[in-house]
Amino acid sequence: MNTLAAVRGFPLAVRLLLVNQLGVNTGFYLLVPYLATHLSDDLGLSAAVVGLVLGLRNLSQQGLFLIGGSAADRLGARGVIIAGCALRTLGFALFALGDTLPLLLAASILSGLAGALFNPAVRTYVAQEAGERKAEAFALFQVFATTGALLGPLLGTALLLVDFRAAAVTAAAVFAVLTLAQALVLPARTVPAPDTGVLGDWREAVRNCRFLAFSFAMIGMYGLESQLYLLLPHAAAHASGWDGSAGLLFLAGTVTSLLFQLRLTRALKSRGDSARWITTGLCVMGLGFLPPALVAGADAPHPLRLLPVLAGALLLHLGVMIASPFVMELIPAFGRENLTGTYYGLYYMVSGVAAAAGSAAVGRAMDTAGSAGPIWQPYAFCLALGLGSAAALARLRRRGALPDGDTAAGPRPAATVPRPRSETT
Repeated sequence: MNTLAAVRGFPLAVRLLLVNQLGVNTGFYLLVPYLATHLSDDLGLSAAVVGLVLGLRNLSQQGLFLIGGSAADRLGARGVIIAGCALRTLGFALFALGDTLPLLLAASILSGLAGALFNPAVRTYVAQEAGERKAEAFALFQVFATTGALLGPLLGTALLLVDFRAAAVTAAAVFAVLTLAQALVLPARTVPAPDTGVLGDWREAVRNCRFLAFSFAMIGMYGLESQLYLLLPHAAAHASGWDGSAGLLFLAGTVTSLLFQLRLTRALKSRGDSARWITTGLCVMGLGFLPPALVAGADAPHPLRLLPVLAGALLLHLGVMIASPFVMELIPAFGRENLTGTYYGLYYMVSGVAAAAGSAAVGRAMDTAGSAGPIWQPYAFCLALGLGSAAALARLRRRGALPDGDTAAGPRPAATVPRPRSETT
């Protein structure tokens, strides 16, 4: 069964949300990667102001994931998804219309808040609709997301030949279409009346020691995945002497995902529990930084030196392909079904911090490599991060602290921690 046939085998809601993720990533990546250049070169803003605008977007998204997840649990994922896409439409439209600092800050905050709303809500809806096929649904989700992440920059590059405003208007139009499609087509789900307050829900999730241990064990995944945008593009340009080499890394990853993601997830699903394959994926991600380290100290660039970097990027993509669907499958199994959004939101808060911290640490290692430290230092750090996360997750698995594959795919346990008393917020 090919990818399109597999998509047709899911309910209408899942099919729409897969297309939605393609559109979300296309709209996001056709604008955001070029935002810093627009703010500094076109508008003449200082580096400090550019950092403020970009930082507020990231902070408003990463810091509010838990609120977005709780909103999905209490108000229904459908409404939160629609609201998130509508806010992203407004935020990107403001980037097209305004060049004053207040408008830019408002656009940045709105676009970040949008992501905080629809990211956990979309995953909550998919997890609830997919039933026992969660891993397969999230494998397809990964395929559509990766494709959008490739199409976005290509479309953005073409639109920037006109101007930044054209890119921003197009991005806003993409999200407007998604908002309308979801409002017209996405089925509504019945939302049970909550029997605890929001703070009680958060307390339940935070007190779930198994879930927190899992979330912190997974920091290596997002710390390493973020290197697709930092260390590996730098390594590719340095090794080959070609500034466009980073695009080849993304193209290779997208093609690999399209061809093998669904087959890989199906094959692994029948051969072990989720935690086993997440651990394997983390190891593969860490090992992906060994080949680029071999050419890190090369004196002169050469096109053939791009091959080890490409091999490393493919290993990193492969590790993500192995682990990601099973991570998304496993998260809801830690708690009650009506707290699925809360658990996704808390997980994404932790992973966002991990990605930021990982990029900062690798950036620091890149700055000191070759002067105050060995040239392979950032690659060694990434290798250690991947293997360390894998070891932490393997330890949790050996201790029986993780839901097994049957639990993740089947009925939900009552609660992993004592239920808190009801409270009003």
